[in-house]
Amino acid sequence: MNSPADLLKELRIDRSAPPPSPSRRGLWIALAGVAALLVVAVVAWSWLGRDKGVEVHTAAAVAIGNGGASSSVLDATGYVVARRMATVSSKITGKVRDVRIEEGQHVEAGEILATLDPIDADAERDLVAAQLAAARSQVGNVQAQLRASEADATRLSALVRQQLVSRSQYDQAIAQRDALRAQLATAQRNVQVASDQLRIAGHGVENTIVRAPFAGVVIAKAAQPGEIVSPLSAGGGFTRTGIGTIVDMDSLEVEVDVGEAYIGRVQAGMPVESTLNAYPDWKIPGKVIAIIPTADRGKATVKVRVGLDARDPRIVPDMGVRVSFLEAARPAAAQQPQGVRVPAAAIVQRGGHAVVFALQDDDSVEQRTVRTGIAMGDDRQVLSGLSAGDSVVLDPPDALQDGTKVRIAKDAPADGSSE
Repeated sequence: MNSPADLLKELRIDRSAPPPSPSRRGLWIALAGVAALLVVAVVAWSWLGRDKGVEVHTAAAVAIGNGGASSSVLDATGYVVARRMATVSSKITGKVRDVRIEEGQHVEAGEILATLDPIDADAERDLVAAQLAAARSQVGNVQAQLRASEADATRLSALVRQQLVSRSQYDQAIAQRDALRAQLATAQRNVQVASDQLRIAGHGVENTIVRAPFAGVVIAKAAQPGEIVSPLSAGGGFTRTGIGTIVDMDSLEVEVDVGEAYIGRVQAGMPVESTLNAYPDWKIPGKVIAIIPTADRGKATVKVRVGLDARDPRIVPDMGVRVSFLEAARPAAAQQPQGVRVPAAAIVQRGGHAVVFALQDDDSVEQRTVRTGIAMGDDRQVLSGLSAGDSVVLDPPDALQDGTKVRIAKDAPADGSSE
């Protein structure tokens, strides 16, 4: 065990020993910090100082298909309408006794839709029938008197020649005969008038029966038994003006509004394809029936009637439709691949040639010389130089060259197509 003196010796400082070397840890820390700052500076310079490329809008090249196929020169929207649609009403004012239709029911021409209370019409017909019977009996009475008067005139004619009766008696008999003839003519005319009135009264009874004017489908039922209907809008909200609405489904067509600036592309008889909003994968062939020769000054549009070649229960009035007006199909002998279509704004002239700038995977553009075809509305046919799906730059600036870096404009559509 050490003594206290030995312990005190251990605490004594040996000033003859060499001083310790300084630590290198702080120096390495400082060097690492400087290197990190240099890396951050290089990254920032490469990000902020690099060329971001020219901002452009692009559109995709779309395959046209075979030469025998038709291409759209104009697209427009419209609605399915019926050329034959009628809200059926009665010809007279009356109370509904029976309604025989429901929505969705198919009816034939002349089929009974509803009946009105016929009490007044029946009473009128019975009254006129009685008047006709009275007029006919009057004719019989006058005819009997006339036969007797003619016999007396004939007998007195022989007696007056023999001077057995006076001339005045004979003249009186002749006058009575003529009067009865006049009465008979009047009675016969009364019979004719009563007969016409009976026929009219029969029409009144028939008017209590509401019939379908044509074959079609009921799309609305407007009246119920016990209600008053009238062909006139009298009586405020307590009087119906119709029994129901019928549509002839064979008369359905499409009406579209085409802008005045594009109506020159539409011609009567040109083929079309109609796509219902409810069935976007179903393309219905048809053709232009007529261009209505008037314009809507408020909308600056012209109405076009389009016929549908298909008759299908899925097509109903007031459906929304998108109509593509097509070019006439080319002959079958010319059925060869016809390239793609791109917006005309993508094609520019460089060095006397038509060129486009196609977008590459490295965000650069490649200048391609193309061979163009026919105009397709706002698009242009490209016969060579592009493939379907290639993205091309719209309205390329003069400074854009082969290999130039570009970036898609932020407001461009997600699919890369032009708006």
